[in-house]
Amino acid sequence: MAEPLWTSDELVAATAGRMMGDVALPLNGVSIDTRSTAPGDIFVAIKGERHDGHEFVAAALKAGAGLAVVSHVSDEMTAAGPLLVVDGDPLRGLEAMARASRARSQAQIIAVTGSVGKTSTKEMLKTALSASGATHASAASYNNHWGVPLTLARMARDTAYGVFEIGMNHAGEIRPLVKLVRPQVALITTVEAVHSEFFPDIGAIADAKAEILEGLEPGGAAVLNRDNAMFERLAARAKTLGVARVVSFGGQAGATVLLKGHSAFAGGSTVEAELGGKRLDYTVGIAGAHWVMNSLAVLAVAHALGADVAEVAAGLAEIAPLKGRGQRHWVPIGAGTFELIDDSYNASPASMRAALQTLGASPAGAQGRHVAALGDMLELGERSRELHLALAADLIAAGVDLVFTAGPRMRALHDHLPPALRGAHAATAGDLIGRLHHALRGGDVLLVKGSNGSRMGKVVEALLAGTPAPARAANG
Repeated sequence: MAEPLWTSDELVAATAGRMMGDVALPLNGVSIDTRSTAPGDIFVAIKGERHDGHEFVAAALKAGAGLAVVSHVSDEMTAAGPLLVVDGDPLRGLEAMARASRARSQAQIIAVTGSVGKTSTKEMLKTALSASGATHASAASYNNHWGVPLTLARMARDTAYGVFEIGMNHAGEIRPLVKLVRPQVALITTVEAVHSEFFPDIGAIADAKAEILEGLEPGGAAVLNRDNAMFERLAARAKTLGVARVVSFGGQAGATVLLKGHSAFAGGSTVEAELGGKRLDYTVGIAGAHWVMNSLAVLAVAHALGADVAEVAAGLAEIAPLKGRGQRHWVPIGAGTFELIDDSYNASPASMRAALQTLGASPAGAQGRHVAALGDMLELGERSRELHLALAADLIAAGVDLVFTAGPRMRALHDHLPPALRGAHAATAGDLIGRLHHALRGGDVLLVKGSNGSRMGKVVEALLAGTPAPARAANG
């Protein structure tokens, strides 16, 4: 019988907690949400912004959770099942589990951060490394103060590679998380003007991203984007921290993994790269120059780990985009179909530019057009208006034919565009749905993109459902 993920004795030792009741089920998972709790899960009753997990302990145990980690008890909880009582916030208990999981693991650990592309690159690493050994990675974008320890606590004992995404909005947020993860390789995908509302300049953003290098294990490697303007600053920080190895990727001379060329086709991109004087030809299962750059980062990580780079490169053909991050759908409309590129999960000036280039490179039908539906980019601070207006040049360069916008920040872009490019503007994503649907026709290629808070995912959902709301007040 396979050894469980956790034993009750291990949990007591890790958390210095006190057991109440007998554990009857193998503890093979960790959960903080009753909606996804599976039989045998350890339910950790953390306190969120809206709810206290203690309110759901009894429900979790009755639904099959094998144990609940709590800081206080009630008669209802004790009647429902076994409890592990810890001092203080149960989140501290989860962090203690994370440290114990990392301490017992023999896996090679990779930590990933960056202004753009960290979730996509994490998923690419997960897929590509799986061919070389059992690979564990963060679910979705679990990259914050609860997502990182949760991912560590879930890591199986036999994991060969662990891939952990670490995010931040403010300086100082990465530092404690990377000290939990303790990676052998730390990847910074790129540094761009993202969350700039909270930083004086891009150099300060780079310094915050560089916190990921502080948690590297002795002898570990930093993997950096050679094409990024902050490369030298990051490399200098790595040297100051005593990081012995810097592995770089990109198209600039001197990159360890050097891009020699790439071309897109319907199902992805073919790439020619060079590593150590040897040519690497491979396929990425998604089209787009930014995906090619992410693939170079994956190969740089594999090289830093000492993995079989050719085997990892072969695995990149299996990559598929996540929901909201470049997924493509062919949607019936009238007697034809239009192609929908769903990039609605998030947006920044850099990711907008990359997505628009992908849109422009996607062939439209005989009578089709390239159409963009764009929601607000958030957390850009005092440069927000300037950065939204700058998208006009990117839209024109990409050959976009028609632009729909939603949100107060995108209003400036709508007014700035040449009249021939203006589709319609609406106050919210929901208000835009009807106008957009009525304008689309067979053969069109539509990109939907915006920051998560702009709710452009609602546009995608409505178009895929085929029953969009009627046009509401929108200014064309």
